[in-house]
Amino acid sequence: MKKVIAMLLAAVLAVSCLTACGNSGSSKNTVIKIGGQGPLTGGAAIYGLACQRAAQIAVDEINEKAGKTVFELKYEDDQHDVSVAANAYNALTDWGMQVYLGCVTSGPSLVTAPMAADDNIFFITPSGSNADIVKAGKNVYQMCFADPNQGSASATYIKTKNLGTKVAVIYQSDIDYSMGIYDTFMEQAASEGLEIVSESSFVTGAVDFSVQIAAAKDAGADVLYLPIYYQEASLILAQCKNVDYAPVVFGVDGMDGILTLEGFDTSLAEGVMLLTPFSADSTDEKTVNFVNKYNELYGEIPNQFAADAYDCVYAIYEAVQAGKITADMSASDICDKLVEQFNSMTFDGITGTGMTWSEDGYVTKDPKGMVITNGVYVGLD
Repeated sequence: MKKVIAMLLAAVLAVSCLTACGNSGSSKNTVIKIGGQGPLTGGAAIYGLACQRAAQIAVDEINEKAGKTVFELKYEDDQHDVSVAANAYNALTDWGMQVYLGCVTSGPSLVTAPMAADDNIFFITPSGSNADIVKAGKNVYQMCFADPNQGSASATYIKTKNLGTKVAVIYQSDIDYSMGIYDTFMEQAASEGLEIVSESSFVTGAVDFSVQIAAAKDAGADVLYLPIYYQEASLILAQCKNVDYAPVVFGVDGMDGILTLEGFDTSLAEGVMLLTPFSADSTDEKTVNFVNKYNELYGEIPNQFAADAYDCVYAIYEAVQAGKITADMSASDICDKLVEQFNSMTFDGITGTGMTWSEDGYVTKDPKGMVITNGVYVGLD
């Protein structure tokens, strides 16, 4: 009897093995899994949530357009913390990520880009702007301007638009984002013949900017250049008002988000200018549809971080189509095909038309001048 039972169990196990082996093909992905990470909580959540929401809008639109599920999106919270970044990346690879929407901010991107390069998973960050990110590998790309490009473009814009004759700069000396922009701004300012009358810095945690503002005001600066994030910029604007100092304020993409900062008096930002690849008041059909959908879902106007993430997903989709990429391919094979497409494609999105990527991962597109008017961003050009 025991022998009969043993034989029956062996037969059951054999059938189970055959069934599992026979179904092994069905365990392959039927949709392409896109992973992304960013600060979904904490002080920088305005950036991460914008990217997550916009990427999901793009995924939903593409799936609806195709009439089937093409992409599945999963986001992890890295809290804008380099010590959390690797864990978030590993969680996505455990999930089966085949394409990586990268990190939203530069610090975590510098941690995970080399990991994606080692794994040969295609990486494109919507808004990690540090120029060193793409140096991690041939499969690492940016949708946003690199920091050096922002600095040089800002100096040229201030000069060609005759925004002022004397420029003061307040920058953050302990983050790569601000330092990268500052360095190239100063270099281009010298080439443009801009007169820099004051340079001052601060470090993370600063809340009193009276010394920096006094230096700019005493030097007679009629343009104040702020290559910094919106949190510190909001404090500087308030403190400028307190001392009756009203220069032309010119910022960078890190200031995009100041209008939705909780407790901030948006009238303080009236007239603030910045360069950004995205104009929410644009009248082209793609932008209008995106802005309306985002506003309908989340009750606010999308910032340029959202727009870059939206474009990332659509650029991936166009490359997937052109490269005849299918979901059952390995992440590494998908990566090789996406690299081939990105190195040769031209992409029209809501953050620019005629976009191209160099083989070293940098994007080429034109910045747009924006000014805050009556609490909204309005195009200058």
